Amino acid sequence: MGTGVASIIMCSIEGDVLNMGYVIATESVSTSFKLQNNSSLPVMFSVRLDSLSGRRSEAQRLPRFLASPAQRTEVVGTQNFSGQSVFSVVPVEGIMDPGKTQDFTVTFSPDHESLYFSDRLQVVLFEKKISHQIFLKGMAREHMMFVEGGDTLDVPVESLTVVPLFDPEHREAGSKPDPPSPEAEELRPILVTLDYVQFDTDTPAPPATRELQVGCIRTTQPSPKKTVEFSLDSVSSLQHKGFSIEPSKGSVERGQTKTISISWVPPANFDPDHPLVVSALLQLKGDVKEVYKVIFVAQVVTGT
Repeated sequence: MGTGVASIIMCSIEGDVLNMGYVIATESVSTSFKLQNNSSLPVMFSVRLDSLSGRRSEAQRLPRFLASPAQRTEVVGTQNFSGQSVFSVVPVEGIMDPGKTQDFTVTFSPDHESLYFSDRLQVVLFEKKISHQIFLKGMAREHMMFVEGGDTLDVPVESLTVVPLFDPEHREAGSKPDPPSPEAEELRPILVTLDYVQFDTDTPAPPATRELQVGCIRTTQPSPKKTVEFSLDSVSSLQHKGFSIEPSKGSVERGQTKTISISWVPPANFDPDHPLVVSALLQLKGDVKEVYKVIFVAQVVTGT
């Protein structure tokens, strides 16, 4: 079969990551890629997923939240509760003739909400030679909107406990919990740090900048809402503290994202010894309403 001849296999994916993006939980999305056999020999191939490999248990000796970042080599992330593979690929094996291409279809089918679905796909030639390794990732939400950006506030593992939305410690002893009122909303935190780098006290530095992305997930479910509307409050107050946010409100079509650009220049009365901490509420309206508490932490740092 020509295993002693180097096979030249080209992949249409740029880099080694295939990001499936966001999907509504219990729905699915598919994408495709190609492999091309540029050798002069037919090539036998097979496709493997780490989540279906027996080696997975060996790689999970230490839970990820206990390991240091340098020790986290596990590429299989969150999986479906049902036990069914969250990622699948077809075909799983075959033969590529010389000069021919092979189409592959990857499907992402999450059964619950998570931002940490991941797996690794390996293309193996002649049952032993790994030709390509492609890292698969995807996110799922129960509702049609999402916000990306900001600093990491959680860990990429699933919690084993359920955290109650309303803190039982705030209830009176012996009293039964009241049903949540329509006004009671869960505030999802987003931390945005901005470092204004000052190289020369006589020359103004460029503003510190960050971005948030608001997205509207494409869905097959019938919904009267075709867009996600967003708005950030306290814009005037933020401007007085040196922030510029554009746009502060708008709408996003299905399958699209919109970038909120954030910049900061320290105001005249800013004390460089104390970081500025302010917050604002970002409200999203789609099939439901979600409210995010955006915490801005801005400081001046000295450039080298």
